[in-house]
Amino acid sequence: MPAHVQDRHWGDLGIALLLAGLLTLAWTMRDWASLSALRLPDTDDMVRLQQIRDWLGGQSFGDLAQHRLGTPPGLEMHWSRLADLVPGAIIRLLTPLAGVHAAELTAVIAWPALLFVAALALVAGIARSLRASGQLAAVVAALAYPATTLFLPGRIDHHGLQMVLLLVVVWTAVGRGSLAAGAAAGIATAASLIVGVETAFLLAIAAAAIVLRWIHGTREGQARLAGYATALVLALAAGSALLRTSGWDWPGCDGFTAELWRPAQFAALAPLALAVFGFSSTGARGRSVAALVAAVVAAAGTLAIAPGCLRPYGAVDPLLAQLWLANVAEAQPLFGAPISQAIGYAGLMLAGIAANGWAWHSTRDHRWLVLLALQLAALALTLVQLRGAYAGALLAAPALAALITAARAKGVAALVPAWLISAGLLYPLTGEALASRGATTTAPSSADCSSPAALARIAALPAGTLMAPIDMGAFALAATPHHVVAAPYHRNGAGNAAMYRFFLGPAETARMLAREWRIDYVALCPGDFEELGAQARGPLRLNGALRSGRPPAWLRPISPPGDAPALFAVTHLPAEIRP
Repeated sequence: MPAHVQDRHWGDLGIALLLAGLLTLAWTMRDWASLSALRLPDTDDMVRLQQIRDWLGGQSFGDLAQHRLGTPPGLEMHWSRLADLVPGAIIRLLTPLAGVHAAELTAVIAWPALLFVAALALVAGIARSLRASGQLAAVVAALAYPATTLFLPGRIDHHGLQMVLLLVVVWTAVGRGSLAAGAAAGIATAASLIVGVETAFLLAIAAAAIVLRWIHGTREGQARLAGYATALVLALAAGSALLRTSGWDWPGCDGFTAELWRPAQFAALAPLALAVFGFSSTGARGRSVAALVAAVVAAAGTLAIAPGCLRPYGAVDPLLAQLWLANVAEAQPLFGAPISQAIGYAGLMLAGIAANGWAWHSTRDHRWLVLLALQLAALALTLVQLRGAYAGALLAAPALAALITAARAKGVAALVPAWLISAGLLYPLTGEALASRGATTTAPSSADCSSPAALARIAALPAGTLMAPIDMGAFALAATPHHVVAAPYHRNGAGNAAMYRFFLGPAETARMLAREWRIDYVALCPGDFEELGAQARGPLRLNGALRSGRPPAWLRPISPPGDAPALFAVTHLPAEIRP
């Protein structure tokens, strides 16, 4: 590799390390009170930490069940052990030197920071491949809300890892072709599918781009596709042998199950067949026909093998979809979200799409069209679920960096607007300002029922079974020794449905559920179920009775008045409560 190219790579890595290090330090200082007590930012981060603890504590590598959640003997999680490897290794290595708490604290800060460095360096590499400023793109990506929220200290769940893996594939799709680059993209694609299915659509678009560049490319395109296809087939096969979990035969496509692996392995044969065909055919026309045939066969085959993969979460109970999933912020459709969220999530992505169109029009470099296709795919995902904006925000950075560079030559009058539309952190602030203009709202409750102090009060109770709303259940799972009935995981349909029936039904129904689930404790926060409106606080519902200070006789308050959450113990007095 030429020295000047090496220097650029080291420069991209240097700016990535600097930006990620400074931001991680600032975020850590801001959130230290929670981080130091291992109260992590998101419910998934908390449960991921518990999954790692269970594994390091003796639960087998392939056993991904969370045995203190839902119906005994526990819930088969739809996650993969692949995302546990690095934070688990950090904890295992540091525990003998620093103790368990310090090792876990280091892992939950270091792992997102390492992913952030990788993401920024990859964005810089993508920008350089498109002849834009890599370091400028890294700066834009460092401010790219909402993607930056995936790399906050404590964000050890798999979404940040998925963004990094996606960026590896995109870098290969727009960069110079080689066998090694293609192999890296194939491994990254397989790893991302093993970790989760959220980015599958974007990975398919990136794979199509690799095939299109093979059709119209030269030797580089052939080498890229050959490396990609070979590595993808082998990595999926290796994943099925080494990373299959106790839920391998789960009847769904919501994780790395047999039902997902079979169509993925079949579809991976299509680019492999094209790579073999490419050794004997170099004409664009013949390759185009072969690619069309391969795409039709792959699509028809995957649909025939696993038609349910079109709706990986289609088995969720309709009632739970209405009461729970419809109110999860990142699972909401763009036009169904509050304006503050919609602008915050989609603003930078839309600016990036416009800048990408400008970059292609200015350069006529077809590789900008690859990035534009991926951004439009991210926008399509965002129209269905806001989480699609994570990828859209990161992929906006190269084009916005090119726009800033062009604006710099025109003076301050052009440069300032270019920076303003590229500053992702401004979009949520703008959304909040627009949403609050003229709005009359009551002040929300300041109670933090998942604060370290609140969780410590729950943890101090003798081990038992806790009935609590969905999000609190996830925090309690990692911060207390209790078994919890409900947590925000779609496979936990029985436990989540029981929780809603418990709190939103009459006291008599709650009493029967307390007996059925052998409930020891009940926890309720002042803000719980507010998203369902005033009806959820009706006096005939247990939720309403608890809020009004009129708990049924079989629930004994065990927390002082005003504490959050309000805690109750299920008494042993009525014989029908305890068999």
